[in-house]
Amino acid sequence: MKNHIISALRLTLVMLVIVGIYLGIVYAGAKILPTQGNAETIQYKGRKFYANIGQEFKSPSYFHGRPSAVNYNAAGSAGSNKGPSNEEYLETVRKRIDTLTMQNPGMKDIRVPVELVTASGSGLDPDISPEGALYQVKRIAKERNLPAEQVEALIRKQTEQSVFGPSKINVLKLNIALDEMQHH
Repeated sequence: MKNHIISALRLTLVMLVIVGIYLGIVYAGAKILPTQGNAETIQYKGRKFYANIGQEFKSPSYFHGRPSAVNYNAAGSAGSNKGPSNEEYLETVRKRIDTLTMQNPGMKDIRVPVELVTASGSGLDPDISPEGALYQVKRIAKERNLPAEQVEALIRKQTEQSVFGPSKINVLKLNIALDEMQHH
């Protein structure tokens, strides 16, 4: 019995050292990032926004991001856990598609980018694809009395290229840039 206890204590100590080293590496790695492992905050019009958490934009004059399974509540990050064969989920997606095509006239025959009608795993994804932004150009241009080409140029400017994954656009930053563009 004594040998089992000693073996268990040794294993516990070895695991504590391994996990401690791992946590130290992760912590040090986070500190060399541009945000030093902290949330990226943006001050705009006297308010503080978190750029790495999805925001809800309802106005037709702003780009809309991904739907949220948690109503954009960062304290309750979660997906819906409903798969593509779940009828309730499919009905929700159908309604989102109908709403999206109604909000974006002239886009009925264009394939709807998937991220505009499905929530992410966290329910808080702040990014959309360039295609998701381009899908909304006609509505934005009309609402803001801007040439579509100018809105498209802003999308290209705000697109973040990735070495390992697809290109993306932060919706909060895009909408702030849209406001800034109109005020200059």
